[in-house]
Amino acid sequence: MSANPDRPAHPDHPFRPPATLVPPGTVAPPATVVPPATVVIVGAGPRATGLIERIAANAPELYGDGAPFELHLVDPHPPGGGRIWRPGQSPLLWMNSMAEDVTMFTDESVEREGPIRPGPSLAEWARGVRAAREARGAELPPELAAEAAALTGRSFATRRLQSAYLRWVYERSVAELPPGTTVHEHRDRAVRVTGPRDGRQQVWLEGRTAPLTADAVVLALGHLDAEPDAEQRALTAFAAEHQLVHLPPEFTADSDVGALRAGEPVIVRGLGLAFVDLMVLLTEGRGGRYERGADGELVYRPSGREPVLYAGSRRGVPYHAKIGYSLAGERPPVPRFFGPAEVDALLSRPGRPDFRRDVWPLIAKELGFAHYHRLFTAHPERVAGEWSAFEEKYVACPPGSPDLDVLVAAAVPDPADRLDLDALDRPLAGLRFDDHDALRQALRGHIEADLARRHDPAHSPDLAVFLALLSVYGQLIRLGDIGGWWHGFFSFLASGPPGPRLEQLLALSRAGVVRFLGAEMTVTTDPVRGVFRASSASVPGAAVEARALVEARLPEPTVDRSRDTLLRSLHRDGAAATPAGLLAVSPADGRVLDRAGGPHPRCFALGPHTDARASGAFARPGTNAPAFRQNDATARALLLCVRELSCRATLTA
Repeated sequence: MSANPDRPAHPDHPFRPPATLVPPGTVAPPATVVPPATVVIVGAGPRATGLIERIAANAPELYGDGAPFELHLVDPHPPGGGRIWRPGQSPLLWMNSMAEDVTMFTDESVEREGPIRPGPSLAEWARGVRAAREARGAELPPELAAEAAALTGRSFATRRLQSAYLRWVYERSVAELPPGTTVHEHRDRAVRVTGPRDGRQQVWLEGRTAPLTADAVVLALGHLDAEPDAEQRALTAFAAEHQLVHLPPEFTADSDVGALRAGEPVIVRGLGLAFVDLMVLLTEGRGGRYERGADGELVYRPSGREPVLYAGSRRGVPYHAKIGYSLAGERPPVPRFFGPAEVDALLSRPGRPDFRRDVWPLIAKELGFAHYHRLFTAHPERVAGEWSAFEEKYVACPPGSPDLDVLVAAAVPDPADRLDLDALDRPLAGLRFDDHDALRQALRGHIEADLARRHDPAHSPDLAVFLALLSVYGQLIRLGDIGGWWHGFFSFLASGPPGPRLEQLLALSRAGVVRFLGAEMTVTTDPVRGVFRASSASVPGAAVEARALVEARLPEPTVDRSRDTLLRSLHRDGAAATPAGLLAVSPADGRVLDRAGGPHPRCFALGPHTDARASGAFARPGTNAPAFRQNDATARALLLCVRELSCRATLTA
């Protein structure tokens, strides 16, 4: 393995790769008599890393050991973490999953044709790093070594420690590629893919005159920046005209938060994960600190450099905290009402299924089944009757039938033990408050109750619903573009911040640094006063004015507004997009579809810009992660593609 001067050593790495890693900028050696098969992967973040792991696992069966093979990775950011998980981020930014719930490796739960190659979770890797340091004196950089030493399975690691884990997974995956494989890292940006459908592809890199030529191309682009829509363009223009600050939807770690001035009001639209990052960077990131009061309550000590954040959103409340306990006993037996058979039936119908009419009733019944299975089996003192009798009646009720509500009301005496998905989705719906002070008190109570519930195993049906949500997500990827509502609902319930972050939010509210605006938030402009104005349905008639507005969310991953030149050109050259603007791909193997629905034989795509987007590039162990299934299917299709003579014919010319 040739050394890469741009990459620090990882002495805890236990593998010596048989593959050759060519450093960025190195000129490739002259072509051999039999040119190697060549694959270009655009993007080098977690999704690309997971794909390489699956290529390594499947290559012995489908491609053979020793056959020449070249793999090119194109990304201006370091392989492993890519842009989003790059190492150079604030140490204050955390992951939103506990360390024991983060893995990049397949296990027995994953439905796949390729072999399982077990590997450590983030927590297990950190323990291995500690053991390696003790045995060999090897060290990560001091700050990461300290984090690894303190990490437990229930910890929320920093993103820079996750970056080190992803880098290790990348290097391990490269190490396991077959002998004869050469890996080229290009710290460049790909701008276009050209070439005939039945011939080799050319991947053009920014600032280079000669393209990379490949037998197959995979787009693993991750989260992308986007051009603003009409509303955002108008807000940006208004800000420029009146010397205001407007931060559009973008990855928070890349936002110009330095433009937000100390002590001044800032309107923030969004209360999800991007808001949490913003909150951290503008408080602790500016020198504030937290202390425990005499009563154990968390207290925020401002530095005086913080702005005042007025935050609201469509729901008006932050995402639910991550559940802080493990499931004891039987897991919910899902899928039961929304599994492969139900998806097959939906796909067999003429036309595209309607999500609300055809899909949501099945999902709601699946989530309810998981909830009540757990309630009956783990908390029988809170139900009337036996599970077997309830289950029989529950199965017999059609999805969406009012008979389900009647059945549940008879069997579950306490309404607090019943699953109300509408109330979960819109907790402030219909509620009105006299002023922002009354709203503030209500929201603090809501957050406190959520924190208590998410850390109390007495409410373990919540964890059963979480596991059912993961199962549902795994089935939905086969249906393609189902609209954006589901992804927001899933994130709100299942992908929220660590509990300590919401405890910090409460402390910031008590300190007056964060103030809540409510639900159904709207933002308008006042050209006379030269300010932004925010209001909500929660406090009728009230409004807040500010000279700064932050859109605390990622942009929608649409091909027509993406700032990624390659993705836009691919769409312009004939790749299909869904009605919501996602790149259309084959659910079987990720091949890019043309506008007639035909799969490209040599071009694949994985990630959030596609209509087969999974919930994440890494996953909780034992959950049959959709991304791992997709990676395996794409890796196998890719290897078969470059093996077939029809895909290599031009090489012998």
